[in-house]
Amino acid sequence: MTARRVASVLRAADKKTANASAVSGAGAQRHERIYQAISAAIIEHRLQPGARLREDALAEVFGVSRTGIRKVLQRLAMDQLITLTPGKGASVTRPSAEEAREVFDARRLVECGLMQPLVQTLDAEGLSQLKALAAREQQALEAGEQSAAIQCSAQFHSALAALAGNQTLATFVVQLCSRSSLILAVYGNSGNLGCDCTDHQQLLALLEQGDGQAAAAFMARHLDEIEASLSIGEAPQAVPDLQDVFAGYRR
Repeated sequence: MTARRVASVLRAADKKTANASAVSGAGAQRHERIYQAISAAIIEHRLQPGARLREDALAEVFGVSRTGIRKVLQRLAMDQLITLTPGKGASVTRPSAEEAREVFDARRLVECGLMQPLVQTLDAEGLSQLKALAAREQQALEAGEQSAAIQCSAQFHSALAALAGNQTLATFVVQLCSRSSLILAVYGNSGNLGCDCTDHQQLLALLEQGDGQAAAAFMARHLDEIEASLSIGEAPQAVPDLQDVFAGYRR
């Protein structure tokens, strides 16, 4: 599979988000910045799972109308980062323990099964692309950019599936990675989010050697370790100080 087709598969995961964010007029860029600010706050644990997000408070923080905030919240809800409940408003999504187990069970079944086909199709161009994604993840981790590191990890796993040559399964892996990114964001330990990039480098070495069986076994251990690192527990809903959380938004 060419790099162009891999990029097409990865962009498919963002198509719904792009459509949802297509607002008209000069406010489009501002809405995008607000979306990115809230997304990063969730992934970086500055907004905890279950935290309530009041429209009026967000409108005051970001200096936009409640209508504008509502559009951003709707987009976040489509991406399953927040939950909109009639009569209660918005809150940061709290994936259940059962959902987390199901997502990782599905990832093990699909991603491990793709390793053998991958070694049959992986060429120098694809390997170079995977190494570049792993390097970007390493840079994000070293810079303390947890949100970017989780996104790079998801892109790495999605690219593995795309390069295996089955576009249907690749699209499914993109969706699973999106869901597990949220699970990692809300239940992962701060400072230890997403995949260990050294694991990705070891996996690439096995793939480069053409050892699909060893790569599948390594992928299973890799996903097991990610799931085992999660700290899933119940906590009461909180009302965060949004002025404090987004203090750096206005410059």
